[in-house]
Amino acid sequence: MLISNLGEIAVRIARAVRELDMRAVAVYPADDAASGHVDAADETMALPGVGTAAHLDIDALIGAARDAGCSAVHRGYGFLSENAGFARGCRDAGLTFIGPSAEVLELFGEKSAARDFAEQAGVPVLPGTAGPATVAETRSFAAEHGPVMLKAGAGAVCITVRP
Repeated sequence: MLISNLGEIAVRIARAVRELDMRAVAVYPADDAASGHVDAADETMALPGVGTAAHLDIDALIGAARDAGCSAVHRGYGFLSENAGFARGCRDAGLTFIGPSAEVLELFGEKSAARDFAEQAGVPVLPGTAGPATVAETRSFAAEHGPVMLKAGAGAVCITVRP
């Protein structure tokens, strides 16, 4: 299993993968070669580039998984863990993406769409805006409902009442 992350989360995933009698493959750019997750893996694959950009290179990650003979990719969290394109790329390359499907990531990556989906499924939701809110709308909402929580919604702000 290729672990497309670094740091403590990658160390923990490597440990869990080995407990399942699987091979843990870590990836790293040159500037991360001495990181702990590299030592924790059974095998390592160098990524082109440096820093965060190397960990966001979907083609390089999928290529590393193929080159290492992996059948699965564990995304950890952060980086590409919620990227539908990465999940789709893994699937299209014949790799099992350990995480939600690309379709689920697309749906829940946009808070308003996720809220609409939950409401349509009959899931109770707290009062909130249907989408982005202006400062005036936010003040009006707070005046009606009390304390609020502001959430980023695909680059905008959506409001949910704090329970």
